[in-house]
Amino acid sequence: MFLDVTSRIVNGVMVVDIAGELSRRTSSLSNRLKELLADGRSNLILNLSALSYVDSSGLGQLITVWTSIGKRGGQFILLQPSPQVRKQLEITKLDTVFTIIKDEAEAIRRIQKLVSAHTHLST
Repeated sequence: MFLDVTSRIVNGVMVVDIAGELSRRTSSLSNRLKELLADGRSNLILNLSALSYVDSSGLGQLITVWTSIGKRGGQFILLQPSPQVRKQLEITKLDTVFTIIKDEAEAIRRIQKLVSAHTHLST
């Protein structure tokens, strides 16, 4: 069981690539993302295309991350969940809670648009 978390910036948006298994047996995703968010970025895309397995603990970690980003006023998008992960999101109805997008470019545009609108409102 392993969980590999890497991040990259694409057009000013943080994309976090997650590979492996997200479960109670792997290290905490939320701790790793807190480190990534410590530099002030509160908008991110979680690429789940290489995530092969998620259990209830892993879904709980996704909810924790979503909640902490929401408290910061940030945006959180799940990108390309694998079929197995997508099925778990559907079974638990979390697919109605999270924003899920299949195309990375579209996810980046969506975050940029939301950030731009938020910046416009606060000026």
